[in-house]
Amino acid sequence: MAFRALLSLLLLACLAAAPAAEFRPNIVIFLVDDMGVMDTSLPFLTDAAGRPQRYPLNDFYRTPHMERLAERGIRFNQFCAMSVCSPTRLSLLTGQNAARHRTTNWINPDENNRGPQGPPDWNWQGLAPDAVALPGLLQQAGYRTLHVGKGHLGPRGSPGADPLHLGFAVNTGGGPMGQPGSYYGAQNYAGTRAATHAVPGLEKYHGSEVFLTEALTREAKAHVSAAVQEGKPFFLHFAHYAVHAPFQSDPRFAEAYRNSGKPAAAQAFATLVEGMDQSLGDLLDHLDALGVAQQTLVLFLGDNGSDAPLGHEHAVACAAPLRGRKGSHYEGGMRVPFIAAWARPGPELPCQQRLPIAAGAIQSQQAAVYDLFPTLLKLVGLSSPPSHVVDGAPLDRLLTGQSDPSRRETFLMHYPHAPHRSNYFTSYRDGGWKVIYHYLPSAVSEGSPYQLYHLAEDPFEQQNLAASHPAELRRLMQGLIDGLQQQHAVYPVASDGHTPLRPQLPPEP
Repeated sequence: MAFRALLSLLLLACLAAAPAAEFRPNIVIFLVDDMGVMDTSLPFLTDAAGRPQRYPLNDFYRTPHMERLAERGIRFNQFCAMSVCSPTRLSLLTGQNAARHRTTNWINPDENNRGPQGPPDWNWQGLAPDAVALPGLLQQAGYRTLHVGKGHLGPRGSPGADPLHLGFAVNTGGGPMGQPGSYYGAQNYAGTRAATHAVPGLEKYHGSEVFLTEALTREAKAHVSAAVQEGKPFFLHFAHYAVHAPFQSDPRFAEAYRNSGKPAAAQAFATLVEGMDQSLGDLLDHLDALGVAQQTLVLFLGDNGSDAPLGHEHAVACAAPLRGRKGSHYEGGMRVPFIAAWARPGPELPCQQRLPIAAGAIQSQQAAVYDLFPTLLKLVGLSSPPSHVVDGAPLDRLLTGQSDPSRRETFLMHYPHAPHRSNYFTSYRDGGWKVIYHYLPSAVSEGSPYQLYHLAEDPFEQQNLAASHPAELRRLMQGLIDGLQQQHAVYPVASDGHTPLRPQLPPEP
């Protein structure tokens, strides 16, 4: 009888605030800043047989709660994001590629950072209050919409700088800044920088020994508790500042890395990773304690490739064996961890029947950050306005562990800016192939605007096939050009300051 009573309560919670034919599960997006696919003890890369393949970085980091979440759900090893943060954050909330919403660079909070030859009409203002975005749609459907952590969705003074203008009912920690002034409560989360660099909304922790990651976790748990007590389904957008610079050691975990042989900054970075992982574990435990874990969907991801400060190894081994890092046109710049799981699997519940997720599985089919928008809307029975173009596609079939032959396996990453690790480029993946186009080829060592890689055979991008496979190069470049045109992209400009530099097809073979 006790079990039946508990099940009845869970069913009621799953159906709360929703019409009889619809289910309103709780949703958590757990977004980690600058976390690449290799910044974890959980292996995402696989061998030729599709089995998890461990690499040295997996043995350096400690993320037991990511491992715990992956046991309950599915992880993707070909999940792509934009190579810098603000573009990804807007894509996640709108379902659009950055080339379409035109926030194609990270947003400097105080000045337009388009670059010397960047597009004058890129979207520096970020997400507008009247934009069609996930929090607003979910709020209209009865969700309690909670933002905790980093915003970085608009420059200082713009409406997009405050998540409260973007459909969130609660905002703790979100503002125009892309990184904290400090992770230390004793430094008021501002450090030696101006008070404008302090993380907003955490004044109660000023002067304390509470590390930023822990302060945000406490706030997230409190907001979730209030939503559950109110009887509303909740959408928690939990966007950690970790593991972004400054690389300050979380004292709770420092001892574990003291004898690692890594430089001090790399050790500090590892503590930020483990602190973020502890936050995930604390949140999972809290959902269990509240009795809502079975009707809560957790989506864990990074916003761009790794920026791990590995000393002399930094330039080449930041995401090893992947090539490149944050801001790069290589896979190390845009491949990120992604895990989807019910916080506690219980397939007898209607909300889990509607989205069954394979437990302990690895999905190798390519997907991208803008796929989460249509996935979540479909789950809760909502749709975006017909006038709002969505570039993503629902992941529901992939989440079951099956392949989805109806999906196009393409990913367009457009960065018409400088300076960064790679400047003025567009990359395009199509199946096992990837092309990179450089708008200023003089900056490329080969002196050619084209790089072509067969990722299926060369996953670490070591052999440029542009010269030896002209037919594939032309096919991929046509796809790249078509994608930019369909998304009405903006382009870098020539040295005259206004003539667009558009990608060019190579000669016919």
